[in-house]
Amino acid sequence: MTHTQLFIMSLFSPKKLGAVRFMPIGKVIQYAFLLITMITVFSFAQFTVDARNAPMDMEGLLQYLKDIGFLLYPVAFILLFVMITLLFFIFVATFAFVGTLIMHNMKRRGEYRNVFRTATFAITWATILTMFFELSPVIPPIITTSISIFITMLYIIIGLTKYPKLPPQA
Repeated sequence: MTHTQLFIMSLFSPKKLGAVRFMPIGKVIQYAFLLITMITVFSFAQFTVDARNAPMDMEGLLQYLKDIGFLLYPVAFILLFVMITLLFFIFVATFAFVGTLIMHNMKRRGEYRNVFRTATFAITWATILTMFFELSPVIPPIITTSISIFITMLYIIIGLTKYPKLPPQA
């Protein structure tokens, strides 16, 4: 599957998230870095706009930023990419851990690595909504975070329902 097909599938077919447990981990990591790059570009665009729209009472700082601008932007982009990568994988790992606990309660067969793959694709809506809500300063961050967690967990649970059931205990 192409990344575009995976992106569309993760947005509109939560039932297919159970099938991604068979996907090679390399493809899952590629998809994760596609989302990370999308977040980084969006955040970097916000950073550059905010840097240019800084209040005029900080003229000395603005002049300093203009003087080192050729260094500031590449370093900021790299640092942003590294930090977002770290946070993204922490979020996915946390969702996968909670999903593993839910999977065991649902009496489904699977492992953490399977739920990690499902969580990577389930976080797509949360990523897009967070970027969208970031453009609207009206919505508080706690609401954005709560909605993102709810949607991601809902997608993980829907994906887990497609995992095979555990055999009955005799």
